[in-house]
Amino acid sequence: MVPPPELSESSRAVKIPEEVARQLEKKLAQTSFSSLDEFISFVLARLAESSSEMPFSEEEERQLRDRLRSLGYID
Repeated sequence: MVPPPELSESSRAVKIPEEVARQLEKKLAQTSFSSLDEFISFVLARLAESSSEMPFSEEEERQLRDRLRSLGYID
């Protein structure tokens, strides 16, 4: 397994719903990651490295934007 990227002074904070964090913490217990930040950073880095193809259809993207808007994350 590729080691996770190191968190540094140039890191950004990202807010996620508490319920999502709890679910991820349960999964974290089954891994060798030492923190939720490290685990999420690893997952997002793998996503960023993946194919340049759009991971969502136009409909899925619309639904995602609607959901983020309803949660107040975007205008």
